[in-house]
Amino acid sequence: MNDIGKYRFVCTLTLSDVFGQIIIWLGVIFAALASALSLMSKPIYSFSAVGLIVVTSLPFLLFTFVTTLFNHIEIVPLTEDEIRHNHAKISGIRKTAISANVN
Repeated sequence: MNDIGKYRFVCTLTLSDVFGQIIIWLGVIFAALASALSLMSKPIYSFSAVGLIVVTSLPFLLFTFVTTLFNHIEIVPLTEDEIRHNHAKISGIRKTAISANVN
């Protein structure tokens, strides 16, 4: 666990990476609203149709967002110069703890 300072965690996720997912989710919402409007003569069917569409599509949406996020997280090893530069910026108790663990 002491070597965690030797790596940089970088998230390269941009809006264009999830833009298609957002458009599809908006389509699902509009489909749910359209089904609710078509079933308005019986309100219980209308609410259940919206609930069914949203509840069944939400896990897939979350899965795609999370996997897209994880695919855009990079763990990059630092060079010796970057490690020395980062170590010089650390101060106080953390620096004492790091030097105690090194010895």
